[in-house]
Amino acid sequence: MNDLSASPATAALAPAVPSSWRDWLSVSAVALGAFAFVTTEYLPVGILPQIADSLGVTDGVAGLMVTVPGMVAAVSAPAIMLGAGRMNRRHLLLLLTLLLVASNAVSAVAPSLPIMLLGRGLLGVALGGFWAVAIAAAGRLVSESKAAKATALIFAGITLATVFGVPLGTFVSTLFSWRMSFAVTAGLALLALVAQWLTLPSLPSREGLQVRALLAFLSRSTARRSMLLLGTVVAAHFTAYTYIAPFLGQEAGFSPSAITAILLGFGLVGMLANFAMAGSITTHLRASLGAVVLLMVIAQLALPGLQGWGMTLAVLVWGVAYGAIPLGVSSWMQLTSPQLPEASSAMLVTTFQVAIASGSLFGGLMVDHAGASSALWLGAAIGVLGLAVMLSFGLGKAPIADALQR
Repeated sequence: MNDLSASPATAALAPAVPSSWRDWLSVSAVALGAFAFVTTEYLPVGILPQIADSLGVTDGVAGLMVTVPGMVAAVSAPAIMLGAGRMNRRHLLLLLTLLLVASNAVSAVAPSLPIMLLGRGLLGVALGGFWAVAIAAAGRLVSESKAAKATALIFAGITLATVFGVPLGTFVSTLFSWRMSFAVTAGLALLALVAQWLTLPSLPSREGLQVRALLAFLSRSTARRSMLLLGTVVAAHFTAYTYIAPFLGQEAGFSPSAITAILLGFGLVGMLANFAMAGSITTHLRASLGAVVLLMVIAQLALPGLQGWGMTLAVLVWGVAYGAIPLGVSSWMQLTSPQLPEASSAMLVTTFQVAIASGSLFGGLMVDHAGASSALWLGAAIGVLGLAVMLSFGLGKAPIADALQR
Protein backbone atom coordinates (compact mmCIF):
# COMPACT_ATOMS: atom_id res chain seq x y z
CA MET A 1 0.00 0.00 0.00
CA ASN A 2 1.35 3.24 -0.76
CA ASP A 3 0.07 5.88 1.63
CA LEU A 4 1.35 5.63 5.24
CA SER A 5 2.68 8.31 7.56
CA ALA A 6 5.29 8.23 10.24
CA SER A 7 3.95 8.03 13.75
CA PRO A 8 4.81 10.66 16.36
CA ALA A 9 6.91 8.00 18.04
CA THR A 10 9.19 7.81 15.03
CA ALA A 11 10.99 11.02 15.80
CA ALA A 12 11.64 9.88 19.35
CA LEU A 13 13.47 6.84 18.03
CA ALA A 14 15.77 8.88 15.78
CA PRO A 15 19.46 9.25 16.67
CA ALA A 16 20.65 12.54 18.09
CA VAL A 17 23.77 12.80 15.92
CA PRO A 18 23.70 14.70 12.61
CA SER A 19 22.78 12.68 9.53
CA SER A 20 25.63 11.60 7.26
CA TRP A 21 25.67 10.87 3.54
CA ARG A 22 25.60 7.17 4.42
CA ASP A 23 22.39 7.70 6.39
CA TRP A 24 20.77 9.24 3.31
CA LEU A 25 22.02 6.39 1.15
CA SER A 26 20.22 3.96 3.46
CA VAL A 27 17.02 6.02 3.24
CA SER A 28 17.37 6.07 -0.55
CA ALA A 29 17.75 2.28 -0.54
CA VAL A 30 14.45 1.94 1.33
CA ALA A 31 12.86 4.41 -1.12
CA LEU A 32 14.09 2.26 -4.00
CA GLY A 33 12.47 -0.70 -2.29
CA ALA A 34 9.21 1.25 -2.04
CA PHE A 35 9.40 1.98 -5.77
CA ALA A 36 9.95 -1.71 -6.54
CA PHE A 37 7.10 -2.84 -4.27
CA VAL A 38 4.51 -0.44 -5.68
CA THR A 39 5.61 -1.10 -9.27
CA THR A 40 5.22 -4.84 -8.71
CA GLU A 41 1.81 -4.46 -7.07
CA TYR A 42 0.34 -2.43 -9.94
CA LEU A 43 2.28 -4.09 -12.78
CA PRO A 44 -0.51 -6.44 -13.99
CA VAL A 45 -2.93 -3.55 -14.58
CA GLY A 46 -1.26 -2.44 -17.81
CA ILE A 47 -0.56 -5.93 -19.20
CA LEU A 48 -3.64 -7.82 -18.04
CA PRO A 49 -4.92 -8.78 -21.52
CA GLN A 50 -1.54 -10.20 -22.58
CA ILE A 51 -1.21 -12.29 -19.42
CA ALA A 52 -4.79 -13.54 -19.67
CA ASP A 53 -4.28 -14.60 -23.28
CA SER A 54 -0.96 -16.31 -22.54
CA LEU A 55 -2.26 -18.25 -19.52
CA GLY A 56 -5.56 -19.11 -21.20
CA VAL A 57 -7.88 -17.35 -18.74
CA THR A 58 -10.39 -14.52 -18.96
CA ASP A 59 -9.53 -10.93 -18.09
CA GLY A 60 -11.67 -11.18 -14.98
CA VAL A 61 -9.88 -14.27 -13.73
CA ALA A 62 -6.52 -12.68 -14.51
CA GLY A 63 -7.58 -9.86 -12.18
CA LEU A 64 -6.88 -12.28 -9.31
CA MET A 65 -3.25 -11.19 -9.76
CA VAL A 66 -4.32 -7.95 -8.08
CA THR A 67 -6.81 -9.53 -5.67
CA VAL A 68 -4.50 -12.17 -4.15
CA PRO A 69 -1.62 -9.94 -3.03
CA GLY A 70 -4.11 -7.44 -1.63
CA MET A 71 -5.83 -10.07 0.50
CA VAL A 72 -2.55 -11.54 1.72
CA ALA A 73 -1.09 -8.10 2.49
CA ALA A 74 -4.20 -7.16 4.45
CA VAL A 75 -3.46 -10.03 6.83
CA SER A 76 0.33 -9.80 6.84
CA ALA A 77 0.49 -6.06 7.67
CA PRO A 78 -0.96 -6.24 11.21
CA ALA A 79 0.36 -9.78 11.72
CA ILE A 80 3.95 -8.71 11.09
CA MET A 81 3.53 -5.55 13.17
CA LEU A 82 2.27 -7.68 16.03
CA GLY A 83 4.52 -10.69 15.56
CA ALA A 84 7.92 -9.43 14.39
CA GLY A 85 9.01 -9.43 18.01
CA ARG A 86 12.71 -8.89 18.60
CA MET A 87 13.81 -9.41 15.02
CA ASN A 88 16.26 -6.72 13.90
CA ARG A 89 14.44 -4.43 11.46
CA ARG A 90 17.40 -4.45 9.08
CA HIS A 91 17.12 -8.23 8.75
CA LEU A 92 13.35 -8.03 8.40
CA LEU A 93 13.52 -5.47 5.57
CA LEU A 94 16.14 -7.54 3.75
CA LEU A 95 14.00 -10.67 4.07
CA LEU A 96 10.90 -8.89 2.78
CA THR A 97 12.77 -7.45 -0.21
CA LEU A 98 14.16 -10.90 -0.97
CA LEU A 99 10.58 -12.18 -1.04
CA LEU A 100 9.80 -9.43 -3.54
CA VAL A 101 12.60 -10.67 -5.82
CA ALA A 102 11.26 -14.22 -5.54
CA SER A 103 7.72 -13.06 -6.27
CA ASN A 104 8.72 -11.39 -9.52
CA ALA A 105 10.92 -14.32 -10.55
CA VAL A 106 8.08 -16.82 -10.04
CA SER A 107 5.64 -14.57 -11.91
CA ALA A 108 8.06 -14.15 -14.84
CA VAL A 109 8.27 -17.90 -15.49
CA ALA A 110 4.78 -18.95 -14.34
CA PRO A 111 3.39 -21.55 -16.81
CA SER A 112 -0.13 -21.40 -15.37
CA LEU A 113 -2.42 -19.22 -13.31
CA PRO A 114 -1.94 -21.16 -10.03
CA ILE A 115 1.85 -20.65 -10.21
CA MET A 116 1.32 -17.00 -11.08
CA LEU A 117 -0.94 -16.59 -8.03
CA LEU A 118 1.70 -18.28 -5.88
CA GLY A 119 4.16 -15.62 -6.96
CA ARG A 120 1.63 -12.87 -6.31
CA GLY A 121 0.90 -14.36 -2.89
CA LEU A 122 4.58 -14.00 -2.01
CA LEU A 123 4.25 -10.36 -3.01
CA GLY A 124 1.34 -9.98 -0.59
CA VAL A 125 3.36 -11.31 2.35
CA ALA A 126 6.28 -9.04 1.52
CA LEU A 127 4.09 -6.02 0.76
CA GLY A 128 2.15 -6.04 4.01
CA GLY A 129 5.29 -6.50 6.06
CA PHE A 130 7.23 -3.83 4.19
CA TRP A 131 4.65 -1.12 4.82
CA ALA A 132 4.41 -2.23 8.44
CA VAL A 133 8.07 -1.43 9.15
CA ALA A 134 9.63 0.67 6.37
CA ILE A 135 8.26 4.11 7.24
CA ALA A 136 9.11 3.84 10.93
CA ALA A 137 12.56 2.48 10.04
CA ALA A 138 13.20 5.44 7.74
CA GLY A 139 12.72 7.81 10.66
CA ARG A 140 15.38 5.91 12.62
CA LEU A 141 17.99 6.15 9.88
CA VAL A 142 18.58 9.90 10.23
CA SER A 143 18.70 12.56 12.93
CA GLU A 144 15.50 13.63 14.64
CA SER A 145 15.32 16.92 12.75
CA LYS A 146 15.51 15.09 9.40
CA ALA A 147 13.00 12.32 10.14
CA ALA A 148 10.19 14.03 8.23
CA LYS A 149 12.45 14.58 5.22
CA ALA A 150 13.46 10.92 5.24
CA THR A 151 9.83 9.84 5.31
CA ALA A 152 9.08 12.22 2.42
CA LEU A 153 11.84 10.56 0.41
CA ILE A 154 10.14 7.19 0.90
CA PHE A 155 6.89 8.73 -0.35
CA ALA A 156 8.78 9.99 -3.41
CA GLY A 157 9.56 6.38 -4.29
CA ILE A 158 5.87 5.52 -3.94
CA THR A 159 4.81 8.48 -6.07
CA LEU A 160 7.29 7.67 -8.85
CA ALA A 161 6.06 4.07 -8.91
CA THR A 162 2.46 5.23 -9.12
CA VAL A 163 3.36 7.42 -12.10
CA PHE A 164 5.79 5.21 -13.98
CA GLY A 165 5.22 1.66 -12.69
CA VAL A 166 2.23 0.62 -14.79
CA PRO A 167 3.35 2.43 -17.99
CA LEU A 168 6.86 0.95 -17.59
CA GLY A 169 5.48 -2.58 -17.44
CA THR A 170 3.24 -1.91 -20.43
CA PHE A 171 6.11 -0.43 -22.42
CA VAL A 172 8.45 -3.35 -21.73
CA SER A 173 5.68 -5.79 -22.59
CA THR A 174 5.11 -4.00 -25.90
CA LEU A 175 8.81 -4.24 -26.80
CA PHE A 176 9.37 -7.80 -25.57
CA SER A 177 6.74 -9.73 -23.57
CA TRP A 178 4.81 -9.53 -20.32
CA ARG A 179 7.26 -12.02 -18.82
CA MET A 180 10.09 -9.58 -19.45
CA SER A 181 8.13 -6.94 -17.51
CA PHE A 182 8.26 -9.14 -14.42
CA ALA A 183 11.92 -9.98 -15.09
CA VAL A 184 12.80 -6.28 -15.22
CA THR A 185 10.92 -5.68 -11.97
CA ALA A 186 12.77 -8.62 -10.39
CA GLY A 187 16.02 -6.93 -11.38
CA LEU A 188 14.80 -3.68 -9.83
CA ALA A 189 13.93 -5.49 -6.59
CA LEU A 190 17.33 -7.19 -6.58
CA LEU A 191 19.01 -3.81 -6.97
CA ALA A 192 17.02 -2.52 -3.98
CA LEU A 193 18.03 -5.61 -1.97
CA VAL A 194 21.73 -5.08 -2.67
CA ALA A 195 21.44 -1.37 -1.86
CA GLN A 196 19.74 -2.12 1.45
CA TRP A 197 22.28 -4.82 2.33
CA LEU A 198 25.15 -2.38 1.72
CA THR A 199 23.70 0.66 3.46
CA LEU A 200 21.17 -0.28 6.15
CA PRO A 201 22.59 -0.17 9.69
CA SER A 202 21.50 -2.44 12.48
CA LEU A 203 17.97 -1.52 13.58
CA PRO A 204 17.25 -3.28 16.87
CA SER A 205 13.58 -3.89 17.48
CA ARG A 206 11.58 -1.45 19.58
CA GLU A 207 8.21 -1.87 21.21
CA GLY A 208 5.68 -1.79 18.38
CA LEU A 209 1.97 -2.17 17.98
CA GLN A 210 0.21 -3.84 20.91
CA VAL A 211 -2.95 -5.92 20.63
CA ARG A 212 -4.70 -3.74 23.20
CA ALA A 213 -4.09 -0.61 21.10
CA LEU A 214 -5.49 -2.33 18.01
CA LEU A 215 -8.59 -3.46 19.90
CA ALA A 216 -9.05 0.02 21.36
CA PHE A 217 -8.99 1.49 17.86
CA LEU A 218 -11.48 -1.03 16.49
CA SER A 219 -13.85 -0.49 19.43
CA ARG A 220 -14.55 3.08 18.29
CA SER A 221 -17.53 3.57 16.00
CA THR A 222 -15.82 6.52 14.34
CA ALA A 223 -12.81 4.39 13.49
CA ARG A 224 -14.95 1.63 12.00
CA ARG A 225 -16.93 4.17 9.96
CA SER A 226 -13.69 5.74 8.73
CA MET A 227 -12.42 2.32 7.65
CA LEU A 228 -15.65 1.84 5.69
CA LEU A 229 -15.12 5.22 4.03
CA LEU A 230 -11.53 4.35 3.13
CA GLY A 231 -12.54 0.91 1.85
CA THR A 232 -15.39 2.08 -0.37
CA VAL A 233 -13.45 4.96 -1.93
CA VAL A 234 -10.36 2.85 -2.72
CA ALA A 235 -12.48 -0.10 -3.92
CA ALA A 236 -14.39 2.26 -6.22
CA HIS A 237 -11.12 3.09 -7.94
CA PHE A 238 -9.66 -0.41 -8.23
CA THR A 239 -12.92 -2.06 -9.28
CA ALA A 240 -12.60 -0.14 -12.53
CA TYR A 241 -8.90 0.76 -12.82
CA THR A 242 -7.73 -2.87 -12.65
CA TYR A 243 -9.52 -3.44 -15.97
CA ILE A 244 -8.77 -0.13 -17.68
CA ALA A 245 -6.42 -1.77 -20.19
CA PRO A 246 -9.03 -4.30 -21.44
CA PHE A 247 -11.58 -1.48 -21.63
CA LEU A 248 -9.33 0.84 -23.61
CA GLY A 249 -8.12 -1.94 -25.89
CA GLN A 250 -11.14 -4.13 -26.50
CA GLU A 251 -14.04 -1.70 -26.20
CA ALA A 252 -12.41 1.60 -27.18
CA GLY A 253 -9.96 0.27 -29.79
CA PHE A 254 -6.77 1.90 -28.46
CA SER A 255 -3.45 0.34 -29.46
CA PRO A 256 -1.01 -0.95 -26.81
CA SER A 257 1.24 2.08 -27.33
CA ALA A 258 -1.72 4.44 -26.91
CA ILE A 259 -2.75 2.64 -23.72
CA THR A 260 0.80 3.06 -22.39
CA ALA A 261 0.66 6.81 -23.10
CA ILE A 262 -2.78 7.19 -21.49
CA LEU A 263 -1.72 5.32 -18.35
CA LEU A 264 1.42 7.45 -18.14
CA GLY A 265 -0.74 10.55 -18.42
CA PHE A 266 -3.02 9.17 -15.68
CA GLY A 267 -0.05 8.83 -13.35
CA LEU A 268 1.50 12.20 -14.20
CA VAL A 269 -1.66 14.24 -13.62
CA GLY A 270 -2.28 12.24 -10.46
CA MET A 271 1.16 13.14 -9.12
CA LEU A 272 0.56 16.82 -9.88
CA ALA A 273 -2.86 16.69 -8.21
CA ASN A 274 -1.33 15.08 -5.14
CA PHE A 275 1.05 18.01 -4.68
CA ALA A 276 -1.39 20.71 -5.78
CA MET A 277 -4.15 19.64 -3.40
CA ALA A 278 -1.97 18.94 -0.36
CA GLY A 279 -2.88 22.31 1.18
CA SER A 280 -6.63 22.08 0.65
CA ILE A 281 -6.72 18.46 1.82
CA THR A 282 -5.12 19.61 5.07
CA THR A 283 -7.32 22.66 5.66
CA HIS A 284 -10.61 21.56 4.07
CA LEU A 285 -10.49 17.78 4.27
CA ARG A 286 -14.22 17.01 4.01
CA ALA A 287 -14.85 19.29 1.03
CA SER A 288 -11.66 18.35 -0.82
CA LEU A 289 -12.05 14.60 -0.42
CA GLY A 290 -15.73 14.74 -1.30
CA ALA A 291 -14.97 16.77 -4.44
CA VAL A 292 -12.33 14.40 -5.80
CA VAL A 293 -14.42 11.29 -5.08
CA LEU A 294 -17.33 12.90 -6.92
CA LEU A 295 -14.99 13.77 -9.80
CA MET A 296 -13.85 10.13 -10.00
CA VAL A 297 -17.46 8.91 -10.07
CA ILE A 298 -18.35 11.35 -12.86
CA ALA A 299 -15.36 10.23 -14.95
CA GLN A 300 -16.25 6.55 -14.50
CA LEU A 301 -19.85 7.14 -15.47
CA ALA A 302 -18.86 9.18 -18.54
CA LEU A 303 -16.20 6.86 -19.98
CA PRO A 304 -18.44 4.19 -21.59
CA GLY A 305 -20.26 6.85 -23.60
CA LEU A 306 -17.15 8.61 -24.91
CA GLN A 307 -14.61 7.90 -27.62
CA GLY A 308 -11.27 9.15 -28.89
CA TRP A 309 -9.97 12.30 -27.24
CA GLY A 310 -13.06 12.59 -25.07
CA MET A 311 -12.28 9.21 -23.52
CA THR A 312 -8.63 10.17 -23.04
CA LEU A 313 -9.68 13.38 -21.29
CA ALA A 314 -12.04 11.46 -18.99
CA VAL A 315 -9.21 9.09 -17.99
CA LEU A 316 -7.00 12.09 -17.20
CA VAL A 317 -9.77 13.66 -15.09
CA TRP A 318 -9.99 10.36 -13.22
CA GLY A 319 -6.22 10.54 -12.73
CA VAL A 320 -6.52 14.01 -11.20
CA ALA A 321 -9.20 12.73 -8.82
CA TYR A 322 -7.37 9.61 -7.70
CA GLY A 323 -4.09 11.50 -7.34
CA ALA A 324 -5.54 13.30 -4.32
CA ILE A 325 -7.58 10.41 -2.89
CA PRO A 326 -4.82 8.42 -1.10
CA LEU A 327 -3.62 11.55 0.70
CA GLY A 328 -7.19 12.41 1.62
CA VAL A 329 -8.20 9.03 3.01
CA SER A 330 -4.91 8.55 4.87
CA SER A 331 -5.28 12.01 6.46
CA TRP A 332 -8.84 11.08 7.43
CA MET A 333 -7.64 7.89 9.11
CA GLN A 334 -4.95 9.77 11.02
CA LEU A 335 -7.55 12.21 12.37
CA THR A 336 -9.89 9.40 13.38
CA SER A 337 -7.83 8.38 16.43
CA PRO A 338 -4.84 10.71 16.80
CA GLN A 339 -3.99 9.14 20.16
CA LEU A 340 -3.56 5.68 18.54
CA PRO A 341 -1.27 6.39 15.55
CA GLU A 342 0.26 2.90 15.27
CA ALA A 343 -3.12 1.18 15.32
CA SER A 344 -4.46 3.68 12.80
CA SER A 345 -1.53 3.03 10.46
CA ALA A 346 -1.94 -0.74 10.73
CA MET A 347 -5.63 -0.60 9.91
CA LEU A 348 -4.95 1.88 7.12
CA VAL A 349 -2.70 -0.69 5.43
CA THR A 350 -5.15 -3.53 6.03
CA THR A 351 -8.23 -1.64 4.83
CA PHE A 352 -6.44 -0.27 1.77
CA GLN A 353 -5.31 -3.74 0.72
CA VAL A 354 -8.73 -5.30 1.36
CA ALA A 355 -10.24 -2.57 -0.82
CA ILE A 356 -7.76 -3.27 -3.63
CA ALA A 357 -8.43 -7.00 -3.42
CA SER A 358 -12.22 -6.82 -3.20
CA GLY A 359 -12.48 -4.12 -5.85
CA SER A 360 -10.41 -6.09 -8.36
CA LEU A 361 -12.31 -9.30 -7.52
CA PHE A 362 -15.82 -7.93 -8.02
CA GLY A 363 -14.68 -5.86 -10.98
CA GLY A 364 -13.37 -9.03 -12.58
CA LEU A 365 -16.66 -10.82 -12.06
CA MET A 366 -18.45 -7.95 -13.77
CA VAL A 367 -15.98 -7.89 -16.69
CA ASP A 368 -16.39 -11.61 -17.35
CA HIS A 369 -20.18 -11.49 -17.22
CA ALA A 370 -21.07 -8.09 -18.66
CA GLY A 371 -17.97 -6.62 -20.33
CA ALA A 372 -15.30 -4.14 -19.28
CA SER A 373 -17.69 -1.19 -19.17
CA SER A 374 -19.63 -2.83 -16.35
CA ALA A 375 -16.61 -2.52 -14.05
CA LEU A 376 -16.78 1.25 -14.55
CA TRP A 377 -20.47 1.30 -13.60
CA LEU A 378 -19.80 -0.80 -10.50
CA GLY A 379 -16.87 1.40 -9.49
CA ALA A 380 -19.06 4.49 -9.77
CA ALA A 381 -21.78 2.89 -7.64
CA ILE A 382 -19.27 2.02 -4.91
CA GLY A 383 -17.95 5.58 -5.10
CA VAL A 384 -21.46 6.93 -4.47
CA LEU A 385 -21.66 4.64 -1.43
CA GLY A 386 -18.39 6.16 -0.21
CA LEU A 387 -19.86 9.65 -0.55
CA ALA A 388 -22.85 8.53 1.51
CA VAL A 389 -20.57 7.24 4.25
CA MET A 390 -18.74 10.57 4.22
CA LEU A 391 -22.01 12.46 4.60
CA SER A 392 -22.74 10.45 7.73
CA PHE A 393 -19.93 12.39 9.43
CA GLY A 394 -21.82 15.63 8.81
CA LEU A 395 -20.98 18.75 6.84
CA GLY A 396 -19.65 20.88 9.69
CA LYS A 397 -16.12 21.44 10.89
CA ALA A 398 -16.30 19.27 13.99
CA PRO A 399 -13.20 17.11 14.50
CA ILE A 400 -13.55 13.79 12.71
CA ALA A 401 -12.64 11.89 15.87
CA ASP A 402 -15.67 13.39 17.60
CA ALA A 403 -18.10 13.51 14.66
CA LEU A 404 -19.96 10.33 15.64
CA GLN A 405 -19.47 10.53 19.38
CA ARG A 406 -22.68 12.42 20.08
